[in-house]
Amino acid sequence: MGKRDELIAKYAEDLKAKCGVTPDMDLLRKVTIGCGPSIYDNDAQTVAASDKEELERIKTNFLMKKLGLADSPALMAGIDAAVETYGRSERNKYRAVFYYLLVKQFGKEAIYA
Repeated sequence: MGKRDELIAKYAEDLKAKCGVTPDMDLLRKVTIGCGPSIYDNDAQTVAASDKEELERIKTNFLMKKLGLADSPALMAGIDAAVETYGRSERNKYRAVFYYLLVKQFGKEAIYA
């Protein structure tokens, strides 16, 4: 089992244990691959949910550019809902898990088909 497969297994466990979500493993794999090398970097692999600039970058670079969503208040509301699902007190919010939650929430699974 390679490093990426180990991380995907860890992300799947996070989704089950911390988010109460049974992951679609194929979608989780594709979202993880879409994160690129950031999943291997200790700082970049997590989302700083308390950092407004980071959340703004997720909105612009992931939701608008990658998922093709139009800018609206619903985007930040969706990010906030993902933070709630993951748990506000959870310190380590893995980027791939966070993006997976956003993809499911906005119904954009087809982008990873």
